Amino acid sequence: MRAIYQSCALAVLVGAIGTATAQAPTETVERSVKTLPNRDTQIGVYLNVLPDCTSGPLPTIRLVSPPTAGKVVVKTAKAKATNYKACLALEVPAYVAFYKSPPEFLGDDVLTIEVKYAGGRTEIQKITVKVSGPGAQQKI
Repeated sequence: MRAIYQSCALAVLVGAIGTATAQAPTETVERSVKTLPNRDTQIGVYLNVLPDCTSGPLPTIRLVSPPTAGKVVVKTAKAKATNYKACLALEVPAYVAFYKSPPEFLGDDVLTIEVKYAGGRTEIQKITVKVSGPGAQQKI
């Protein structure tokens, strides 16, 4: 399945953009995402933008510890952005991770993803998915 994500989706990256540095230490990132039960929710976008605004090799993604209740699926996509660093406009391939809980599940579900970039940089992402009913969502 192919999808197009505008620059707002790139804000979700939380450090997942960039070129890899040789033999860089492993970085750990913790974050949380809110969702409703039984709904596909984007939990990460993974790509590699080089200084010349082209795509570098996509990272390798591994589910280190799966969520206890839900499922994680990774799909391919194209990421579009404007005015990103020195790039006025770009369109690069990306991986997008989605989480989906069972219909009856409410509560926190935790998973860990390992993202390995070419050149040695590794990022461990501990993601807490907060699944709540429709009345518990943040009011606008």
